[in-house]
Order: sequence, then structure tokens, then C-alpha cells
Amino acid sequence: MVVGITYDLRNEYIAMGFSEEDAAEFDSEETIDAIEKALSDLGYKTERIGHIKNLVKYLSQGKRWDIVFNIAEGCFGAGREAQIPAILDAYKIAYTFSDPLVLSLTLNKAVTKLIVQNLGIATPAFALVEKLSDIDSISLPFPLFVKPVAEGTGKGISAASKTTNKDDLYNVCFDLLDRFKQPALVETHLPGREFTVGIIGTGEKARVAGVIEVLLNEHAEGDSYSYINKKKYEELVSYRLADDKMARDTAKVALDAWVGLKCLDAGRIDIRSDVNGYPNFIEVNPLAGLHPIHSDLPILCRLSGISYKELIDEIMKSALSRYPALMQANQDNIL
Repeated sequence: MVVGITYDLRNEYIAMGFSEEDAAEFDSEETIDAIEKALSDLGYKTERIGHIKNLVKYLSQGKRWDIVFNIAEGCFGAGREAQIPAILDAYKIAYTFSDPLVLSLTLNKAVTKLIVQNLGIATPAFALVEKLSDIDSISLPFPLFVKPVAEGTGKGISAASKTTNKDDLYNVCFDLLDRFKQPALVETHLPGREFTVGIIGTGEKARVAGVIEVLLNEHAEGDSYSYINKKKYEELVSYRLADDKMARDTAKVALDAWVGLKCLDAGRIDIRSDVNGYPNFIEVNPLAGLHPIHSDLPILCRLSGISYKELIDEIMKSALSRYPALMQANQDNIL
């Protein structure tokens, strides 16, 4: 079985003139090497495709793959993460991870929170600032936490994200609107413990791979899992596998959100507890980073006794289950 791999390579975009922060969500060569090795060790033949323009070029040349292992984040537009899956759907090519609807929905944190609220899952009260005058209508009590509505990897999150007065809120929103050219999400600040939860599988077969608590070290920035803290996690952040009552409650909230949002195959959900110790949904990452050493999902899997190869195997099995003919062909090939 031939597995194509779609991805956005960080170094390629930096060479195009992207800043380090602009390219923060993109992948390193080490990540692609690790994915390709794991797939090869599992018996798959692999072919690197790369970014969306390469995919379009190869498809126009008549190239096809049995299934595509898609981790491409995309660059432009509100549906950037959904672009490659949409193209693959049009060509009836199987792929891993979530579909265009889910990837478009979950990229927008505000819309995701509305769905989560409708599912009966706790999430911080919020407001959306599309222009600075919107701040005047916000009635949420301080402190408030501010971040871009459609970014990942901690982009736009810093020590200034926690605001305690209207002047600070104005300054942070001004900065985010100017830098990211998208609305700012303003949420009630949650003072409790912070967790990230790994999920493997789809629907009724989805399961929690592990729950880790994110602990900021003495010299970490601010009061959040910020861009700088994530970038320098080895010196600024510690991770602890958590299995107390709050962690178990957190796992249930995360799994309910994953299933309710119809996410597929594997990913990560961030949770933080409120002033009463109740876990609240913060955001979901249905295209979680897969660097074998540095990314949160492989880290929590490793702490939970799941090897990188096993994680990739579980992702492939989950994806193939949506394509019975492919699954049967793969099983016949193994046998």
C-alpha cells in the first residue's frame, strides 16, 4: 500500500520570507523523517508529496496514492487546514485525520466554543473583538485572556495575554488585530490547572491516550502555555502524567468534546480548570504536531507507554477503518 505524505515544511516557508512565528505551525524535516520511518517499519510504501501546490501538480500529472497521511496546516484563508482534505475528497483519495468540515470548524476557536457549549461541555465565557470598538460592549469581569481566534502553537499568546483592566485589554487586542489580521478571542481567565489530553481513534472507538499536566517552571513566561513557553519548553515547561480525580474528569470532558466535534483518528485537546476546579474546554487540535520528541501528543503517548510507531499505527488503522476495501487489501498484504 502506497502512502503519500502531505505537509508544510518550516524551512521551505522561512526561505520564502516567512518569520519564525509565521512558520511556527509548520513541520520540521525531522518530523517527516520520523513519520516516514514509522510507516515504512509498519510495512507501508511511502512517497513524499509536501504542500498543497505539490499535491495539485502531482494530481494533474496523474499521480495517485492508496491513502495520504495528511499533516499539512495550510497557509491562507479561514479553511487553510481543510484545503488538502477537500482536494483529496474531490479525487476520492483516502486520507488520515479529520475532514474539511471539522478542520474548518475547529480552526475558528469561537465557533468551536459555540458547538462545545451546545454539547453541554464547559468552556470559558467569551467575546469576539473584530474591531477595537467591540471592546466597549464586553461585560465579562477581569481578568480576561486574549488570543487570536484562529492560530495554533501558542501564536499570539504571551505574558500580556492575561489582562486585568480595560487599557491592557485594548493594547493586546490592538496588537493582535494588527499582527494577525483576524479577530481576537477574549475569554474569562481560568486560574486552575492546565492539561493537554491525547485522543486516539474515532467516534465510539475513540479513547484517551493520556492526560498530562502542563507545569510552568520558575522562569517561564506569564500565566499560560504561550508561544515562547512552547518554543523553549525544555527549559520553561515540565510535563507530568496525571491520573488523579481532576485528571480523570478532564479526560471525560476531552473525550466528550472530541466525539461531539466529530474529530477523526488522533489529536489533542487542551483543558484548564476554573476557580471551582472544574475542567473547561479550551481548544482542540485535530492536526496535532507529530515530532517524535518535541510535540505534545507523542510526549504524552510516550509517558503513557505508547511508542511513536504504535501511535502512527493506531492513526493508520483508524483512518483505514473508514475505507473497508483499503483495510481489507492492507490486511491481505500483511497476511
